Amino acid sequence: MLAEIQSDLIHSKALPDLIAKLLAERQEILVLFNRLAAMRPYQEAVRVQFLLQQFCQIVVDYMALGHFEVYQCLEDNVRGMQHCRRVKRLARELYPRIAGTTQAAIDFSDRYAERRQALDRLDTDLSRMGEQLAARIDLEDRLITALRSPTQSGCLVTPQPQGSQPQPASAGQCQGRQQPLLILGQGSGQR
Repeated sequence: MLAEIQSDLIHSKALPDLIAKLLAERQEILVLFNRLAAMRPYQEAVRVQFLLQQFCQIVVDYMALGHFEVYQCLEDNVRGMQHCRRVKRLARELYPRIAGTTQAAIDFSDRYAERRQALDRLDTDLSRMGEQLAARIDLEDRLITALRSPTQSGCLVTPQPQGSQPQPASAGQCQGRQQPLLILGQGSGQR
C-alpha cells in the first residue's frame, strides 16, 4: 500500500504533492552533499566520482522539479484573492534569485557530472554549491511558508474551461509544461 501511495505522489501534479516531492529531493541532495563533503581530501577518486555523479543527477532533478512543475503550478493555479496575489508577488520577487541558484547548480553539474574532472577544485566548488543550495532552500522555504499560511486557503484553483467558474483545488491539479519556465510571465534574462 505504501508503494501505491508513493507511486501516486510521484505522478501527482497537485501543488502539495509537488512540494512534498521537492522536499524529499532536497533531503536527498543534503544527504549526498554531506557524504561528499565528508570524503575530503577526495583521494579516493573512483568513489568520489561515483557519488559526485549521483549528486549532480539529483541536483538537476531537484532544480527541474522546482522550475518546470512547482513554480509553473503556482503560476497556473493561484487565484486572484488578496493573499494569493501576495504569494504571486513573493514568487516574482524571489524568482530571479532562484534562477541564479539554478544556473550555479547547472554549472556545477556540467563541470562534474559526466567527465572525469580533476578533483583539485572540488572542495572550493562544493563549498560554493553548498552556499547556493542554502540560498535556494531559504528562498523556497519563504514561498512554501507563504503558501501554507492559514490565510492561503482557497488560493489554488483547478484549470477550468473558458467561461466556467474556477473551483478551489482540493486536488489542485497543475498542467505541467515541458518548456522553460518564465515564472508568472516575467522574463528575468537568466536561466
